Amino acid sequence: MWVRTAKVWAGQLKRDVVALWLAARDPWVPRYAKALAGMVAAYALSPIDLIPDFVPILGYLDDLVVVPLGILLAVRLVPPSVMADLRRAADSRQRSQSLTGMLAILAIWIICLIFVGLWFLQRTKAP
Repeated sequence: MWVRTAKVWAGQLKRDVVALWLAARDPWVPRYAKALAGMVAAYALSPIDLIPDFVPILGYLDDLVVVPLGILLAVRLVPPSVMADLRRAADSRQRSQSLTGMLAILAIWIICLIFVGLWFLQRTKAP
């Protein structure tokens, strides 16, 4: 019974992610909602996680808690009538990955690695 409920919930989350991707470009969605919808959808659709799954507990925490909460918040910011239209449009589309989202997360990782590398170089320099 709970497996069926979890499958329905996961399907709704997947549909809402695509709807949020569409909301980020919809003229009827307020700018603040567009920004959050775009970020949440890009992160959720990206094949690269900010916290890799091999990190114990934290790796899955973003997939199980952060992403659904981000989706919930973004959906609440989109006007209900617009969200209903976007959900219908999302049902007719199939999108499993986002190149833009992947590139954004990859850029964040590269920037973090550069900062860590610079910090490490400054620490290892002789005084």
